[in-house]
Order: sequence, then structure tokens, then C-alpha cells
Amino acid sequence: MSEYKTSPADLEGMPPGVPHIIGNEAAERFSFYGMKAVLAVFMAQYLHLMNDVPGEAMSEASATANVHLFNGWVYLTPFLGAILSDVFWGKYKTIIWLSLVYVMGHAALAFMGVTGEARWWLFAGLALICLGSGGIKPCVSAHVGDQFGARNAHLLPKVFNWFYFSINLGAMASMMLTPWLLKWYGPHWAFGVPGVLMALATVVFWVGRKRFIHVPAGGRSTLAEMTSPEGVSTILRLLPLYLFVAMFWALFDQTGSTWIFQAQDMDREFLGFEWLPSQVQSLNSLFVLTFIPLFAYVLYPKLSKVWPLTPLRKISVGLFVMAAAFGIVALVQTRIDGGASPNIGWQVLAYAMLTASEVMVSIVALEFAYTQSPKTMKSMVMCFYLGAVALGNFFTAGINHFIEIDEPEKVVESVGTKAALEEAVARVSAEGRGVKVDDLQDEWGNPLQAKVLNSRTLRISSAGEDNKPRTQWDRGVRLVWPEEVKEEKESWTSALQPDTPWLEARMDELGLNTDEEQVEASDYPFEVEWFVGGGTKLEGAAYFWFFAGLMLLTAIGFIPYAMKYRGKTVLQD
Repeated sequence: MSEYKTSPADLEGMPPGVPHIIGNEAAERFSFYGMKAVLAVFMAQYLHLMNDVPGEAMSEASATANVHLFNGWVYLTPFLGAILSDVFWGKYKTIIWLSLVYVMGHAALAFMGVTGEARWWLFAGLALICLGSGGIKPCVSAHVGDQFGARNAHLLPKVFNWFYFSINLGAMASMMLTPWLLKWYGPHWAFGVPGVLMALATVVFWVGRKRFIHVPAGGRSTLAEMTSPEGVSTILRLLPLYLFVAMFWALFDQTGSTWIFQAQDMDREFLGFEWLPSQVQSLNSLFVLTFIPLFAYVLYPKLSKVWPLTPLRKISVGLFVMAAAFGIVALVQTRIDGGASPNIGWQVLAYAMLTASEVMVSIVALEFAYTQSPKTMKSMVMCFYLGAVALGNFFTAGINHFIEIDEPEKVVESVGTKAALEEAVARVSAEGRGVKVDDLQDEWGNPLQAKVLNSRTLRISSAGEDNKPRTQWDRGVRLVWPEEVKEEKESWTSALQPDTPWLEARMDELGLNTDEEQVEASDYPFEVEWFVGGGTKLEGAAYFWFFAGLMLLTAIGFIPYAMKYRGKTVLQD
């Protein structure tokens, strides 16, 4: 006989195990989002400096693709967790054991660069986190639902809201702290602190073991139900929903990659505070904490009096709002492409709209997936929902991999083209970045092209021997003006900061020059970076308009599905 309860008690109020689940989720989400908040910037700016001998820096497109590949695997491994949970171990054991794997992954990241090749430590750490974080995902959210029976099922929507609230509370705190830790104390602390929080999350969950409802694993019956007519019918009914939600996540998770890189080119003085690029995404969590009660207790009840808001209608509206959010980001990027530095407040507006979309799509779809699944398939159906998140991230990773332009393995010196480019550089130095250079030609007779990339960067390039722009045969220079150094305002964190940011100190340790030092040592007021190939085929605002258009088509396509869907709600007895 089991020492744990296996079915919900006959309660009208809140189940006693819920606080442990919520506390666990807040700490676990701190660990995950804290690590993920700095991952893109770490890959592009820090990773190549982690070994004793510096390597080649990763491009932003490669970093974006790798971040989304990682996200994709995090949300694909829930299938393994669901099988372990629903067929073999049950939810509680699956969560405990995979949480320990999760902690090991954070430890690997924290010790990266101490010994051995840093990239292998990164790969090992991310792989373990994929297995741990992804494996427990379908179990935790389904474990919440398992605590409820028929009498207190009416509390389920509110608890899922608080469940999501705890996610964003942990995420907001970590996304403010870990970028600061990365800047001033480096990767070991930035990845180590989230690891400590994951260990704490595991302890909090273990302490609540005797207060939980432990729904036993279904064993072979689960596999039988999955292949039964009802199980197959459930998956087929929800499959189109998952595909639509996948596109939502293809856009949403770019707040941890392309939106960060965009923030680097913006004026980040906002509300009297200079934001780090990776910190801006914490506003998403702040908006979620505000919007959840606003939507649940004010907006939804008022709108339902005029137009009944079913779950699928909420999702439909949310998809259109997401398209609008990316439209704002595309407009911001258009200004950056013109050489301006728009204030980060514009991205804040985009975050507000993105969060409104998240509340209507993610929370609702999470609850909807649970209520539409057979009793012993809760984790499996939930992981199909998480699989949609994986699909969206793999799509974004694939797009970024496809648009990245290769660098040729062997480059033949082009004397005539180099001379023309040097003349162009001299003109810019003498007359400013607005000077014309298209009267200069490369050795194949192609005019040079100048393009402003942001307020600090001008690219001058030749189409190369194939006479096709944006290919691996392009040759040119990027002229990068030093970033304006703003006087740092005193704050309560100033006393906690070292004299020099970790990255500067590390470059000094390795004998490398900063951008400012390279400019001081040259004859020009900017840094000159020579390149052959590289870059992306879909750059600047065109990238964001591409995704905004895809989201709009997705939202339009969702309408007929929502109108035709027929399902039924299933809860634990």
C-alpha cells in the first residue's frame, strides 16, 4: 500500500500541496530564465574568451540559431519525461530525479572554462539542462491539475494563473540579476547562481512530498489509451492547435535572442535607469504579473458580457496581437537601419503587446491542453503542447541557419578591391559616414556599396567575383565607431561592483585590445574590420517583417479551426 495519497481529497478549498509546487516553480524558473537570459550574449561575446587561448567569436546569427536549438530541445525532451511519468515512475519521482540532472547541468555551465575546452562544457551543461528542464516540464504542470478533484475543480483556472504568476516572478528576478552578474562578475557567477536556485527548487519540492496527490503511473494502460480511438482522436483534434501555437513560440522566444541584439543598438536609458540589453526582457515578466489579474478579473468578465470569450477565442485574439508586437519591433529596426538610436521605450511597448498575447495564448492553451486530455494521458498531451514550443524554436533556428552567409574556406587576395575599399575608408574618415563611395569599383567592375547597419556601424562592400550581393564572396569593411561612454549613475549596486567589468578584465588578461584601444592605435576615428562573406541574407528590419507577416497569416488561418473545433473537458475524479 502506498504511503502517499493517490486521489484528490474531497475538498472545496485549495489542495495542501499547491504551495510547494508554486514555490518550486518560482525557484526553478529563476534558474532556467536566469541562465537563458544571458545565453545569447554569452555565446556571441564571452564564449571565445573562456579558454586560455582566445578563439573566434560567434556571430549573432549563429548565437540566435544555437539559442533556439537549445530551446527546441528543452521543449522536445518532455516526451521522455512524459513516458517516464505516465508509464513508469509517476510524476513525483520523475520530477525529483530529473531535477538532480538539471542541477548537474547548471554546475557544468558554472565551471565552464576552469579546465578543458569551454565549448564542450557548454554543450554538456546545456544537454543536461535540456534533459532535466525539459523532462520535468509536462510533469509539473500536470501535477498541478492532479491535486484537484470534482469539488474544487473550479479553482483550477485560478491556480494555473498563479502557477504562471510564479513562473514570471522567478523569471523577472533572474533576468534582472544574471545580466548584471555576467557584466561585473563573469560567467561563473552568472551561471552558478541559477544553479543554486535549482537546487533550492528541488529541496522545496521534496519537502512537500507527503502533501501531494501521487497519481500512479498508468503503465501499459497509458500506452493502450494513447493508441485507443479516444487517445488518437484527442491528439488529432489538438494537433492543429499545436501547429498554430508553434508559430506563436517561434516569435515569442526571440525575446531571448534577436530582441536582445536589437536592444544593444538602442538608447537604453528608461525610467531613470540604464538597462543592460539582456535585462529588458524582464519587462515581459513584470507585465505578466500585472496582466494576469487584470485579464482574469477585469478584462475577460467585461468582454464576455458582449462577446463570450471561449479559450479558442482568447487564443485567436492573442495571435493577432503577437503579429502587431513584431510589427512594432520591425518599425524600431527600420529606424536603427537608418542610423538612429531609438529609445528602449519602443521595445517596452512591444513587450507589453507581446505579453498581452502571451496571457491570451500561452496560459489559455496550457490549461486547454490539460482539460482536453484523457485522465492517464495528462503528461503526454501536455508534452505535445510543449512540443509545439520546440517546433517553433526549431523553425526559428532553421531560418537563422538558412539566412546566415558562409565565409569561404580559402580567400584569394584581391589587390584592386582592397585598394578601392581603402580609398573608401579614407573618404569616410575625412568627410564623414555620409560620403558617396559608389564611384569606386572593385577589380571586377562592380561599384562599392555603403550601408548603415546601426548608429555606430557602416558597412562598405564589394559584390565580389560572382557579382551578387550578400553571398560568401562579398568583400568589404565594417567601420565601427566607439560606443559613447555615459557617466554611470550611482546606485545601490555601485558598492557591489568591481572597478572593471569582467569582459574588460578578461581581455586585458588575454592581452587583447578593446574597441576603444584599437581606435586610439589607428589613424581613423573608428575601428576597421575586414571581412569576406559572413552576415545574413535577411538583415535588419526585413528579418522582423518576415516573422510579423508569418504571424499574421497564422492568426488568420486559426479562425476556421477555432470555429470548427469540438472537444470535451476531462478532470481527475
